[in-house]
Amino acid sequence: MATDPGLGGAMATADEAVAEALSRRAEVLNNAFAMADLQGRLAGIVAEATGQVVFTTSFGLEDQVLTHVIATAKLPVTFATLDTGRLFPEVYALWQQTEERYGILIRPYYPRYDTLELHVRQNGINGFYASREARKSCCDIRKIEPLGRALAGASIWLTGLRADQSSARGGVKLAEADAARGLVKASPLIDWTRERALAFAHENAVPINPLHARGFVSIGCQPCTRAIVRGEPERAGRWWWEDDAAKECGLHVGQDGKLARAKAGTVETRA
Repeated sequence: MATDPGLGGAMATADEAVAEALSRRAEVLNNAFAMADLQGRLAGIVAEATGQVVFTTSFGLEDQVLTHVIATAKLPVTFATLDTGRLFPEVYALWQQTEERYGILIRPYYPRYDTLELHVRQNGINGFYASREARKSCCDIRKIEPLGRALAGASIWLTGLRADQSSARGGVKLAEADAARGLVKASPLIDWTRERALAFAHENAVPINPLHARGFVSIGCQPCTRAIVRGEPERAGRWWWEDDAAKECGLHVGQDGKLARAKAGTVETRA
């Protein structure tokens, strides 16, 4: 069956128009709030939203700082978190403490059980150690797909990214177009240092994860996170067995989040 080249061209043009519109919106936010303080940035970004604003928190230091400001100012922001099923016990305790402290609901998003079950059958419960491909598949299932559901219908996605967390994040702006998800991603702490975030947390009695004091600077899933030693970059403790300076799971880089799945046979074996 022949395809209509005119239709394909129209779709491409529409996609380009959406991307251009998102870029313009991001530039407006950058120009308006790049020099504002944190409270001003958050209030201004939320006020400029054309729809729902979603903040995804993993309960790290930066996310706790943002939660404090958003909740204290009672900004119309939806809180969401990705529960991968492999988090530290300290994260779950902090989750409950944070909801109780600020009187908020943090919406949980979980992996699809059928996809996760198949992945574990094929790779083993800790199969992500075996290869980079297996690890990325695990991140896709436990993080990327649930993130898509958490952000469905959002016009602005708030994150706790800081530019100095890694070289891969050094070029991130306050606001950027995310054409793949059809929204603007904003990182209000992009020009903050970890020391500044820690000082803010202490000054405002913000609840933070006790693992931070034990060298766990960037906290992800328990089996994929270790404490770092003096002199190591912040994200060195993530997927430490991989030789990759970027240290990203895919939430903040361009991936399609798809998992290539083999069909399970009558007798299940692993290659």
